[in-house]
Amino acid sequence: MIEFGLDVKSGMPFHRQIVDQIKYGIASKRLLPGEQLPTVRELAVILQVNPNTIRKAYSELEILGVLTTQQGTGTFVGDQSIEIGPAEKDKMLKQICDELVARGHQYGLTLIEIVSHLNRRM
Repeated sequence: MIEFGLDVKSGMPFHRQIVDQIKYGIASKRLLPGEQLPTVRELAVILQVNPNTIRKAYSELEILGVLTTQQGTGTFVGDQSIEIGPAEKDKMLKQICDELVARGHQYGLTLIEIVSHLNRRM
C-alpha cells in the first residue's frame, strides 16, 4: 500500500495528485493487482478533502482500466500494468526537485547543502 498525501502548494489539482500517486504506486509495484484501495470516504478523511475529489480520481482511473470498483466491496487495483515513460519521469523529477529546493529555501538551506546531503545518502 502507498501512503497518500497532497501538496497544497503545488498548484496541481488534488484529484490529479491522487491519480498520479496511484499510477506511480502501480508502476513501482507498491500497489499490486487485486489490492484494495481505501474507500472514497476513508481516503477523503485521511486527506481532508471532499469525497467528490476522491470519486473523480477513482472514476478517471476506472475509465482508463487501472482500477475496478465492485459495488458493496470496494475499489481494487486492476490487472493493467503501467509504465512510466522517460518524459513523465523527467516531469516528476523536476516537480520533486522544485519542491525540495523551495522547501530548503524556506529553511535557509542552500542548493549546495541540499545536494551534499543527497550525495551522503547514497
